[in-house]
Amino acid sequence: MAKKWNSRIAEWITKTIELPPDVMMDLPRITMVGQIHIYIENHRGLLKFSDQEIRLLLKQGQLLIKGKSFVIRTILPEEIMLEGKIEQVHYLEQ
Repeated sequence: MAKKWNSRIAEWITKTIELPPDVMMDLPRITMVGQIHIYIENHRGLLKFSDQEIRLLLKQGQLLIKGKSFVIRTILPEEIMLEGKIEQVHYLEQ
């Protein structure tokens, strides 16, 4: 019950003071440049990495990215930039 209440308050504050939802609700921000770069902010950690798949932990669920020739260009505690041929991006709920 408390989580629902906190979520509703965060949504109301976001709408009222016009802050981006990713800031107030701790949502991931995903920026793609064509099929060659993807930049993800607000992730909770790297779960799996190979040259064909990457899996990131999010606050609510996971993000699965599939493709070919993946290379991590930048990795920081809450940000990652991936380069390669991106074929699929899936949000997995837990």
